[in-house]
Amino acid sequence: MIDMSHLAAFLVAATLLTITPGVDTAMVLRAATVEGRRAGLLAALGINLGCLIWGGAVALGLGTVLQASALAFAIIKLAGAAYLVWLGIGLLLRPRSALAQPDAALPGPRGSAFRRGLLTNLLNPKIGVFYISFLPQFVPAGAPVAATTFFLAVLHDVLGLVWFAILIGATVPLNRLLRQPRTLRWLDRLTGAVFVGFGLRLAMSSAR
Repeated sequence: MIDMSHLAAFLVAATLLTITPGVDTAMVLRAATVEGRRAGLLAALGINLGCLIWGGAVALGLGTVLQASALAFAIIKLAGAAYLVWLGIGLLLRPRSALAQPDAALPGPRGSAFRRGLLTNLLNPKIGVFYISFLPQFVPAGAPVAATTFFLAVLHDVLGLVWFAILIGATVPLNRLLRQPRTLRWLDRLTGAVFVGFGLRLAMSSAR
């Protein structure tokens, strides 16, 4: 049975964490403003699916493995850092000067936005370590740990989707501005620098 005091405390904490800007926010903002509403939504869905997979893995005990095994943490951490740096360098070296035509090659860009969001979170072990450190604090005594942990991860995921929907709604009107080549190149380079920064920070981070 859900303890309402635990649930209320979790919702407050999870909401604050959700709206704190990070690499996920940068990715959704860029996808929505540069590629359009649907690409932003698909990036958000990929990100949240990655979080949900981590939540399920933590509920099944993988989070404990990551926290206990320095080698497992290091391997996944470095893979995630390398992916972020690779994305960032690509944007820095090859910024676009024009938006893709909205009716051309739709499966490619959309699938790419979803894949970027999904892989960015799947390859970030900090999410697993965060969940194993954060979620158990809100599991009431006597409650089934695995089921309750996964339920909290789903709630966090829903909060993320709501927040991303708000971001997408606010940024889509910027598409006209971003059709200017100079603005588009500037955004690509700025986003690339952010991704490189997050990748380097992830590479230098520790499990604790």
